Amino acid sequence: MGKTRRTKKFADKKRLLNPNDSRIKKNAEKLQEKEKKEKDLTKDKVNEGMEVKELYNFINKKFSEMNPIHLYFSYNTALGPPYQILLDTNFINLSIQNKMDIFKSMIDCLLAKCIPIVTDCVVGELEKFGLKYRLALRIVKDPRFKRFYCDHRGTYADDCLVNIVNQHKCYIIATCDKQLKSRIRKIPGVPILTIASHKYAIERMPDAMSNVK
Repeated sequence: MGKTRRTKKFADKKRLLNPNDSRIKKNAEKLQEKEKKEKDLTKDKVNEGMEVKELYNFINKKFSEMNPIHLYFSYNTALGPPYQILLDTNFINLSIQNKMDIFKSMIDCLLAKCIPIVTDCVVGELEKFGLKYRLALRIVKDPRFKRFYCDHRGTYADDCLVNIVNQHKCYIIATCDKQLKSRIRKIPGVPILTIASHKYAIERMPDAMSNVK
């Protein structure tokens, strides 16, 4: 009996498509379009989430600025001894001209412990004025004065003080500058320490010894 001849079965062999086949190109284009649509959708979702978050933070910030929780009408319940007092340049100079001890005069006015604070811009203003304010500069470098570090440019102190009390309602502003006082009066709950009749006087302070308008 003779041998049976076997023919090759080409259907059993795995056939590969030509890399230049049009079907491969079509599938690749479809995949690219699908990935692009998914990226656009995720990007839109992220942007929407960021916009909502930014809006939420903006509303919270504005609401907290307009209605701080520690304010009772125009009085600030967050204020209490020891009082933290931000000093302006002219307040320090006028205190020296009136021969007043800053620490003693503050205690006599507020009847409590006081912590005088000077910002970097106030010290910068005193240094800029030169020899005329050398005594004031020597006084503010006393270790009993607390230093407030500010990161803004320049040495203009008025804007810095207004920004500080806008953000934190736990300070008293000590100034004799009329323009600065008018700006501070627009901020609720921030008392002003000034000099009147050769002594310190406080305004907009609950149970204050004196009220200057």
